Amino acid sequence: MARHALGVLGVVAAGILLAVSAAMNYRFGFSLGKTALDGQIYGAASAAADCFKALVPFFFFAAVRNRMWSQALAAGVVWAVVTGYSMTSALGHAALNRLDTTGQRAVEAAHYKDLRADSKRAQEQLTWIPAHRPAETVTAELNVLKAQRHWLLTRECAEVSGKAAREFCQQFYKLNAEFASAQESQKLEARIADIAAKLDNTAAGTVMAEADPQASVLSKITGLAIDKVQTALTIFVALLIEIGSGFGMYVAFAYWRINDRAATRPAEALLEARAAASPAPLLSDETVASEIEVAPPPSTTGGTEEQVAGEAPIGRRLGANDNRVARGVPDSDVQRFYRERVVTAAESSSLTSTELYEEYCRWCEDNDKEPFAHPRVTREIGELGVKKERIGKRTRYFGIALRSGAPREEDGTDGKVPAPLSRAA
Repeated sequence: MARHALGVLGVVAAGILLAVSAAMNYRFGFSLGKTALDGQIYGAASAAADCFKALVPFFFFAAVRNRMWSQALAAGVVWAVVTGYSMTSALGHAALNRLDTTGQRAVEAAHYKDLRADSKRAQEQLTWIPAHRPAETVTAELNVLKAQRHWLLTRECAEVSGKAAREFCQQFYKLNAEFASAQESQKLEARIADIAAKLDNTAAGTVMAEADPQASVLSKITGLAIDKVQTALTIFVALLIEIGSGFGMYVAFAYWRINDRAATRPAEALLEARAAASPAPLLSDETVASEIEVAPPPSTTGGTEEQVAGEAPIGRRLGANDNRVARGVPDSDVQRFYRERVVTAAESSSLTSTELYEEYCRWCEDNDKEPFAHPRVTREIGELGVKKERIGKRTRYFGIALRSGAPREEDGTDGKVPAPLSRAA
């Protein structure tokens, strides 16, 4: 259960990386279009190429396992092209976002510093203003002066003659200067309050820090210039997305195939498994060991096994239905299927690779087993020494037939002795 949970988590993480990479490729491709339709076409092609990048490793390693070198080479070329294209878009996207983020922080920091400088300058100017009373009080006293007859005699202090008129106008000018100071003080106080409100709306902790804190710290640690560190970080982010999206799915799905090949079991467990799978009588450990020692090496000629004169066939020595070569490792599922469902036949009899695989899938369904992939099954059957030829676009195996369709012998037996599982030389 835990193994499946880990596998699901791996697939989810790889899927997220693949979705992020595909989105980045779509945006990059969309920016290449002259019109909106062209942008959507380029974006869709870019996203599809990025998704194909995650599938290529499956095709490549499958072609290598099946020794299809031309297909493996083609898969490698396709992977290099789509990965290179995806890498350029990832680099551009990462660089653009980093530059935008650091540039925005730099602008905010500069704006914050300018606001603080303006606030400080306004406060200094406020200290330069002489002491004064509130503007409303000064205005009231000015109105009292303007109501006196000297205001009219001096024509609003434009024509001053006599001591009384001079004293009146001096008082007026003094009040007028105090009123101006009060007005200027009000303007500066309003400006300081407005700057304080803007400063309150700005995240001081962010703008007072470095424009690129990560690059700044790494620059101090490594001693490199900050622009080189920023470039290295951009490349690293692009590699993270590309490698994670390119190989993440392959690695996550491979986790479920850890136990595909059965591990070597002790001799007692091996004998119990063979007894359950075959109606042949169970042989002792000493008998199996002696048969292994005296069994001559198999020789395959046209898919049939020639027996050494004077010795019984290996299939008969180990049991009529035991279609295998005695050895100290357990049979694989493909070998068990071959022993239980395939029998020898005339040279003219043949089966296609597809027919064998379909019968193998039915055998797996009957035995509650997970079938292997078609290439793996055909490869293991080919390793058993069965003669095969490529006719047209199909691979045919000669000298064998399915047990359900095999002819019956005249002596009343159920069928011929199954073709022995001999490894190709």
